[in-house]
Amino acid sequence: MSVIKHIELLFDRPNETLITPKGDNDDLFQLTEKYLPKEYANNGIELNNRFGNDAGSTIPLTELAQLPQFTKASQLPTDADFSLFLPKHQEMATEVIDALLRVPENQLQEFLSTCVYARVNLNPQLFNYCFSVALMHRNDTRNVRIQNFAETFPSKFMNSKVFAQAREVAAVVPKTLPRTPIIIPRDYTATDLDVEHRLAYFREDIGVNLHHWHWHLVYPFTASDRRIVDKDRRGELFFYMHQQIIARYNGERLNNSLPRTKKFSNWREPIPEAYFPKLDSLTSSRGWPPRQANMRWQDLNRPVDGLNITIADMERWRRNLEEAIATGMVRLPNGSTQPLDINTLGNMVESSILSPNMELYGSVHNNGHSFSAYMHDPTHRYLESFGVIADEATTMRDPFFYRWHAFIDDLFQRHKESTYVRRYTRSELENPGVQITSATIESDSGMANTLNTYWMMSDVDLSRGLDFSDRGPVYARFTHLNHRPFRYTINVNNTGSARRATCRIFIAPKFDERNLAWALSDQRKMFVEMDRFVVPLNAGQNTITRDSSQSSVTIPFEQTFRDLSVVGSDPRRDNLTSFNYCGCGWPQHMLVPRGTEAGAAYQLFVMLSNYELDKVEQADGTEMTCKEASSFCGLRDKLYPDRRAMGFPFDRPSSSASSIEDFILPNMALVDITIRLQNVTEPNPRNPSN
Repeated sequence: MSVIKHIELLFDRPNETLITPKGDNDDLFQLTEKYLPKEYANNGIELNNRFGNDAGSTIPLTELAQLPQFTKASQLPTDADFSLFLPKHQEMATEVIDALLRVPENQLQEFLSTCVYARVNLNPQLFNYCFSVALMHRNDTRNVRIQNFAETFPSKFMNSKVFAQAREVAAVVPKTLPRTPIIIPRDYTATDLDVEHRLAYFREDIGVNLHHWHWHLVYPFTASDRRIVDKDRRGELFFYMHQQIIARYNGERLNNSLPRTKKFSNWREPIPEAYFPKLDSLTSSRGWPPRQANMRWQDLNRPVDGLNITIADMERWRRNLEEAIATGMVRLPNGSTQPLDINTLGNMVESSILSPNMELYGSVHNNGHSFSAYMHDPTHRYLESFGVIADEATTMRDPFFYRWHAFIDDLFQRHKESTYVRRYTRSELENPGVQITSATIESDSGMANTLNTYWMMSDVDLSRGLDFSDRGPVYARFTHLNHRPFRYTINVNNTGSARRATCRIFIAPKFDERNLAWALSDQRKMFVEMDRFVVPLNAGQNTITRDSSQSSVTIPFEQTFRDLSVVGSDPRRDNLTSFNYCGCGWPQHMLVPRGTEAGAAYQLFVMLSNYELDKVEQADGTEMTCKEASSFCGLRDKLYPDRRAMGFPFDRPSSSASSIEDFILPNMALVDITIRLQNVTEPNPRNPSN
């Protein structure tokens, strides 16, 4: 096995000691005393040697000249949960990432040994995060596949009852025989007596939560090496990715006869939404705490987490942010000012280490997650851990996530609507000589301009996250939304000089919650990006076709639901090895909103913008290579592949149009479409347990 394969084994069974074999071939790390966990100091070598008798292969480790010092990170107990929103945990993560990045490039054996030492001595969730970030940001580990987080830490995604059943299956059914998947019911966190539960299929979807977790791997907000954080247009991308989540969520609410989510503006009022996650942490062996209805934010004083923040602190930071938005200026620590732009505002609101004045503007977004996660124990009196909203992998399950991010998005929208952000001129929106004569959606159903959704049952292999149990796959089968394949057909007449154009495709509900036509000032915030790509244009007539599976917003279906160690080693599927970076995209199965059984009225917007105003000159002279999810995740080590503002042309109000119909120019098309839910449930034909 190559060192790359050895490195990948560190994802296997993250809560299980490295004394035991790892991977499907039962490969064993050859531990010395330096690499032994403290609890096995007396007999670890003997046990390691005993397992070695039956190991597929043994993996030697380098004797490190200097062991990394994890002064802060070692303080997190191995059975504690880990959250990037907590200041102490951020410091721990920075310490570990620094140690892993400090190993010289192309010294992979030394890097492997350093990672083994960290894996043995640190909290498994902390290690997994830091390990993944290091792999993603080192040049010599770009081909190491970061394992699907739902497979390595399945307890963050599935009903706690599943794991007792999974261990029974692993113990009773030999791995050489087919194992029946464990069925996860669609309604296991609540009933429809709670109206918010109507959106559980969206909030609790594995792919949706994996997207959020993976995005924050690609875009960490703290690190000693500023280059890890300071990626091209990072603050703007923080705004745009979350804005699109809120737009999609609000569309789903309308499809379920619910109003758009209400932003959380008054931070001292009770929160009516309750949430009972029904998840157990396999790391801490404790259930995730629920939130009762009508709880309130309370001042936080939890030294164990590095939190000592009051609501008054948050309100002061909020006022300072609002002043910056109102004046269009940012105040710097030295007393000078600079103009406010969307990228800077994103770094201020989150906030990342790129914030121009952390003391003045604070960390409103991150601390909002902490306030929401600790309402049940704000002073650590009861030794309780945080709720799901403080974990990047579980935060989107909580209905309050969307109320909080509706407030965060409102800050950005107020900036976009201010007089300091100029409106687009007609020359910026048009594309001279380019006219879209028709745009249609075609699907296998045969009905033009109709998108069809349905329910699908897909399997996830839990075996990598089942510690101290028999090897072999153990599948959980859960039900999720999906859509029938479809394609766009766009006819264009080109009488100008354009030889390329950027095709931008959006959809939005046609009517608001009162069944009235939208004002464009509101509807622009409901448009969700479906695709964006560059097309060549010939003189005269052109026909552009594009399949839904090619979307620049989404990652392929296989990246969410297949064992990546299998598909990634398939030479015919080289694109899947790019999961490390592009895997943070929106899941393909959630590209299309749910719609309704009667058919939900939507509008399809297509625009062919002027490529000369769109194109980005990359430093190496290349164009897009990693196409998956570039809209949400950018390109690795490259500039964001679109010079326009993210969300263009809907990122800011129109200077003249009051409705979407008034907005349309010759290089645009607006088409009424229908999204119809076929309320049937079908098995995924690619399920490995079929």
